[in-house]
Amino acid sequence: MMIKINERYHDLPESWTLFDIHKEFKPDADLLIVNGFPVRENCTLRAGDGVVLIRRGEAPSAEEFEALVTARHTPGVHEKIKQASVGIAGLGGLGSSVAVALARLGVGEMILSDYDVVEPSNLNRQQYFTDQIGMSKVEALTLNLKRINPYIRITGHEVRLTAENIPGIFKRAGVVVEAFDAPDAKAMLCNTVLSRLPDAFVVGVSGLAGYGPSEEIRIRRFSGRCFMVGDGETAAGPGVGLMSPRVGVAAHHQASLVLRILLGEEGEK
Repeated sequence: MMIKINERYHDLPESWTLFDIHKEFKPDADLLIVNGFPVRENCTLRAGDGVVLIRRGEAPSAEEFEALVTARHTPGVHEKIKQASVGIAGLGGLGSSVAVALARLGVGEMILSDYDVVEPSNLNRQQYFTDQIGMSKVEALTLNLKRINPYIRITGHEVRLTAENIPGIFKRAGVVVEAFDAPDAKAMLCNTVLSRLPDAFVVGVSGLAGYGPSEEIRIRRFSGRCFMVGDGETAAGPGVGLMSPRVGVAAHHQASLVLRILLGEEGEK
């Protein structure tokens, strides 16, 4: 009978039970899961059942990790995104959240850039922790992403991005995520990517502050290779702060758009 064990199918004898599989495939596993439910007692299995064997605190091997990630994706998706390189310019609420989403997707490489450090005021919306206050954002986010996906390739640049260094830093990126606060920096990055990196797309953001309705955050295509996410209006200011829910909505719009671009669903127009 065919049984899926840690997301890979194996042809096993009809007489095999859960404990037989445990003994044969991963005897040091602490947690036995059958069809999504933890099981403590021995049980018989049927063809098509799924068994997951986990040892607490143990990271899966590269092969196991890829099998587990691939199993949750539409066939063919993982093969495309694991070859992709994505640049993220700015690692605040937007950039750090986009990076986490892409790491969970299994994107092969991320190029991270930010010259700032983690501050207490960042923790209301950014993907950092209290014990990382004072660390560079590049270092802190790299550690966090590696905890999610230890096999992702990460290149970090603790520099202020300029029109001169952007082409070299993001030369391998098929998509560059713009995640800045300042309007002039946003315009500079978008213009530089479009003019100096002819094969790269840019996914920017404009208007996400406050606590307005999340459905106002939309995706707009500005040109063949440039997209903007947001309501296009709501900037941060006195009484209108940057908060985790709306920033998160915009960041995941950006991550979803990056995925569509990598899969060829948003070809240049």
